[in-house]
This record gives sequence, structure tokens and C-alpha cells, in this order.
Amino acid sequence: MQDVARRAGVALSTVSATLTSARPVSAATRARVQAAMDELGYRPNALARGLASRHSRVLALTYPVGASGLSRTSAEFVLGAAAGAQERGYQLVLWPFAVDDEAGVLEVARQGLAEGVLVMEVHLEDARVRGLRAAGVPTALIGRTAGDTDLPSVDVDFEATLHDAVEHLAALGHRRIAFVNHAAHRVAEGHGPTVRAAAAYERAMRLRGLASRQVHADESVEGGRDAVRLLMADAEAPTAVVTMNEDATFGVVAELGLRGAAIPGDVSVLPVVSSPAVAGQSVPPLTTLHAPGAELGRAGVDVLLALLGAGTPPPPAVLPCRFVDCGSTGPAPAAAPCRRVATVAGATP
Repeated sequence: MQDVARRAGVALSTVSATLTSARPVSAATRARVQAAMDELGYRPNALARGLASRHSRVLALTYPVGASGLSRTSAEFVLGAAAGAQERGYQLVLWPFAVDDEAGVLEVARQGLAEGVLVMEVHLEDARVRGLRAAGVPTALIGRTAGDTDLPSVDVDFEATLHDAVEHLAALGHRRIAFVNHAAHRVAEGHGPTVRAAAAYERAMRLRGLASRQVHADESVEGGRDAVRLLMADAEAPTAVVTMNEDATFGVVAELGLRGAAIPGDVSVLPVVSSPAVAGQSVPPLTTLHAPGAELGRAGVDVLLALLGAGTPPPPAVLPCRFVDCGSTGPAPAAAPCRRVATVAGATP
């Protein structure tokens, strides 16, 4: 900074004010300081500035990245949060701790490297959230726990999304609408999206006087195949399938194709809380209720920064998915789709 001050012909305090906006600096002086910085290749040291100001300008996002990494839909949430943080003068770091790794999250959080923590893949009883709150770490959620209504949070509106999915298919004449959800162990673990979507689907079907048929499929292509085998073994096979399990969705499409069931002529397929980037990898491309990942990522950063700034959490906010028509839903067929019976393993009704 002394070198910059000498090159620009200003006081050291003027360089500091230019960098921090602690006091007004004229446009001409600011330009001279910036030109000197460019000539000397000077870049402020973020860590040093953080030590001086006691603000790291770093936010953490904890997401339980598994062996398969981030899906393209999940990446929209993360990239949206990263972009939102950068626009507000912060950097976002990813902490890939498991949902039950309360100790791991707390060990890093207590080092003070991040000013606040954003939590994704929230469970109804979430150990990470419980530990962070008890330690007094500013915390916001992309998701919702069962009872912490005072926590700043944003989430997918699962109620509206499943309502829209069922409404769309019912308007096309479908009466047998099945739902392929995440794996059964997700329910036992209290995974918020799985539990909320399941309940929302049941309510949407009851509202229209329709019988529900829900399958919890393993999160794999084979899990989706097993789900179709189970569904098509029913006497009343579905004419439409809503999915919220991206890996299994590919298996659903593959198994329907193997059975000679045309999409959407014989069976309509509608993924929810997914993305066109994922649905476009299928043959045929799938109509999708697109998760508002980028918007929720940014909104999560906003509520966390509001908490850091004012200490008062804003009210929770939920956003519905957006309908993107790629042609995989159509009128209900006059005849039931092929019901070839096969041995089922791994799918749980």
C-alpha cells in the first residue's frame, strides 16, 4: 500500500479509503490510486483484510456430496449461491459434510473462517443445524427442519409443485398417476424433500378423488427400472408417472422403452424438482417442473446476509417449480399400457 501511495502521489490513508470506502475519495484520486495498483500488480490480501476488520467476507455452504458428486440440478443451487455471494462482495466455500456429521461441521465453523453457514439437503431433525445453532453460528437453510420455524430459510414449494404436476396430468385425462419418490431410507432418515413431496402428492391426489400409488425407488437407474416393474404389475397400471429421483427417472424411461410403452402415447412421464438440463439427457426429452435452484441459492445467501447484518431472520420463503414442456406428457390412452410382470427387487411401495 505504501508503494501504491507513492506511485499515486497520495497519502497511505487515501489508498486505504479507496479500498474500503471508509470515507469519500474523489473520482480523480480514485482513478490515480487504481492506476497505480494496476501498474504495480497490487491485489488486497483478503485474509489480512479479514483479520483487520474481523470479517472474513466468506460464507460456507454445507452440502452432503456423496460418491456420485453434485447432480446438475443440485449444482444450480450451489452456483446460484456462489454467484449471489460474489455479487455481494463475499466468497462461497463448499463444506461437503454428511448430514449426521455435526462434529465435522462444528470443528470447521468454530475456526471462524466463514461468517455464516448455509445448509442444504436439510432433514427434519438435522444434526448440522442443531449443532450450529447451539454454537451460536449464524445459520440459514435451503430447506426446512420440522420445528425450527424461527430459522431463516428458503425452500422449494413442494405443495404447489406436486399440486401442479397432478393437476397438469389430470387435465389431460389421467386418473392413474403414480409417483416415484426417493429411496425408502430417505423417509426413515427424515429427508425433508422426500417427506414433504410424498405428503403433497397424497393430498393432491385426494383433492381430485384419485387413488394414490407411490413407490420409493433406489437412487439408481436400476431403482427406476424396478419401480416400473412394480407399477406395471398392478391390475390398474398407471398411465402417468411423476418422478422426483433423477437417477431413477432414467431407469423409468429405459424400462418403459423396453416394454414397448411409448412416451407419452402410452405413459406420460413428468419429473419434478429437476432441471431441463437433466431431463434433456433422456430419450425422449422429458417435460419437467424445473426446480428454482439458482433463485433459491441466491435467496439463501440473501437471508443469511440479512441475519448477519440485522440479527433478525426474515420470514421463511418457498418457491414453486416452473413448468417446462418438452413433450413427454399427453392425453391419457384409451387402453392401459403394457403390464409385463417381472421380478422386483429394491423398490418399495
